[in-house]
Amino acid sequence: MADVPNLANIAAAPGTDYVERINRAIDHVLRHLAEPLPLDEVARAAHFSPYHFHRIFKALVGETVHDFVKRVRLEHALHLLSHREGVSLTEVALACGFASSSDFSRSFRSQFGVPPSAFDVLTHRRMRREQMVGALMPEDQRHRLARLPPGQNPDGFVVRLRQVPARRVAYLRVFKPYAGDGVAQAARRLVEWAAARGLAGGQWLGYQWDDPEIVPLDLCRYDVGLEIPEGAAVVGDVSVARLPPMTLAELDIAGPADLEMRALDWLFTTWLPTSGYAPDHQPCFEAWVGEPFAHGYEHFELCLQLPVVAAGEPI
Repeated sequence: MADVPNLANIAAAPGTDYVERINRAIDHVLRHLAEPLPLDEVARAAHFSPYHFHRIFKALVGETVHDFVKRVRLEHALHLLSHREGVSLTEVALACGFASSSDFSRSFRSQFGVPPSAFDVLTHRRMRREQMVGALMPEDQRHRLARLPPGQNPDGFVVRLRQVPARRVAYLRVFKPYAGDGVAQAARRLVEWAAARGLAGGQWLGYQWDDPEIVPLDLCRYDVGLEIPEGAAVVGDVSVARLPPMTLAELDIAGPADLEMRALDWLFTTWLPTSGYAPDHQPCFEAWVGEPFAHGYEHFELCLQLPVVAAGEPI
């Protein structure tokens, strides 16, 4: 993948709102993976003509629209195979927008070299996790992010379930969030933007659609977001997402990054399999206590929120 341009600089150019419009297109794709996604429909979501949209999307994202849609569909398929016990390949194929299980298998083999029935999801996740840990921690501290074995809960995590209504979220999207300080910079920019409009007291969120144990780190995206009221105007490179009503499995975090990693491990490997729930097609949220990084870059205080659905619901 080609390097992603500096989107902040592009967005700052007079008269352009390309970043916000491309984000709209990405969000449209991510929320409609099970449906046909012809180029002209995705272009309409961004208010571009298909011809210009194709060129602009590739310039900003580094992939063609077709390649992006195919990739995120296959990555979602891996996520479903990881967390939906007993799911059939046909169910996965249809949930990810493939016409049939054979169409899914062909695309999967083209991307990963083997059919989905022969793919070792656990080994793939283990390799991606090692890459993530290497990006987050110096070598002498990587043991802190060792995977928490299933069934163990040394931190005494307790889940509470909560229903939340639909929400409107202003956000800045960070490409390659595991490299450099792009997330911290985006948080500072959005805090300044919100303070200037009297919105900084809302609920701050951090979330990413990409599972770094599935998706290569240089293809991940992270959104720094803020819940805002309906009447709040949003312009420039700040984008807006509408989150649907959802059920959240929540637990509180007050500590370093390794505590949050253990919480995620416990949620997915211990709590989820026996909970009667499965992950919803939504990102896992970090709901900050106060503003993002209000307690520094080594100590985090937030509520970890995993959107869930009843395990028996269709995917």
